[in-house]
Amino acid sequence: MKEIVRLHKVIKEYGKGAVKVRALRDLDLLITSGELVAVAGPSGSGKSTLLNLIGGLDRPTSGQVVVDGTETGALSRSALSRLRLHKIGFVFQAYNLIPVLTAYENAEYVMMLQGKPWAERRQRVMGLLQTVGLEGLEHRYPRELSGGQQQRVAIARALASEPALVLADEPTANLDSKTAAALLDLMVQLNQQKGATFLFSTHDSAVVARAKRRILLKDGQIADDSSGAFGREA
Repeated sequence: MKEIVRLHKVIKEYGKGAVKVRALRDLDLLITSGELVAVAGPSGSGKSTLLNLIGGLDRPTSGQVVVDGTETGALSRSALSRLRLHKIGFVFQAYNLIPVLTAYENAEYVMMLQGKPWAERRQRVMGLLQTVGLEGLEHRYPRELSGGQQQRVAIARALASEPALVLADEPTANLDSKTAAALLDLMVQLNQQKGATFLFSTHDSAVVARAKRRILLKDGQIADDSSGAFGREA
């Protein structure tokens, strides 16, 4: 399988002098193409820090972060932006849709930034909106969609550019249990049918239970990395 993410001896510290906080401690991680990975753990365990480093939103204090063959630590800001644009899709718990754009336009946005031609954008976006169950709603604005529908737009946007990796930060946090279950079904389907590689950070035991691989973080280190059911207590 193709290597998508590799972290080697990653340390991430915040603060200065005596008030430094070590969020990640000598962390090693390998994720390959097609995996569906849930990262669980208590608040302060390092979940968000891990996703931020992999997503190029932050840099490690030391160690290596490699995404789809590119080490991120030495990249300039503009190079990191290009990496995020072409290699990584993001799904945020707050959806982060652009309110003045329709569902179609939000899903299309990243492809426009990439300079993809109109015909390619339309074919892929319409196909994705149909896949996520939003056919016929493409002209609605975020305010006209439910929370679950907005998150489905966010997933379509994340997948539109066909990234190497989709990062989802607490994707079900703002959803009721029924909507969250439907969203999980969708992401499992996209993983199985399209081979999309997903990495979640979550407190939701239902998300952990559906993942193929479950990683438990404690105090900035991997306490368990398996397909077991530990996450139901995380």
